Amino acid sequence: MSFSYPKKEKLKSQKLIEQLFSEGKSVSAYPLRMVYLKTEFVEDTQFKTGVSVSKRNFKKAVDRIQIKRLLREAYRLNKTAYFNNISSCYALMILYIGKDGTDFDSVDLKMKKLLDTFSKKVSQ
Repeated sequence: MSFSYPKKEKLKSQKLIEQLFSEGKSVSAYPLRMVYLKTEFVEDTQFKTGVSVSKRNFKKAVDRIQIKRLLREAYRLNKTAYFNNISSCYALMILYIGKDGTDFDSVDLKMKKLLDTFSKKVSQ
């Protein structure tokens, strides 16, 4: 698995996103929360991932976009360490549920913790 985050790994399907929030399970590492659902994909990808930041907590689009970029970058750098031993296909949505801004170091640390708890919960 490479360090890239190509288009085929992005969660875009509205039906799948609705199904993810209605049937999915979640893990948290404040200020991050991941909702996941075991599923099958037509493509040869193993994970489809999306990121989201609440408009209620961050009124300015600039702030939301900044946090989304940090989340995607932290996910991209850490996914290979945690997802190499998982054989099933999953749809993931990573949510930023904090109320204040952040920097990359704290997001990266929390992303590692979040992915670690996810991989432990899935491997059980």
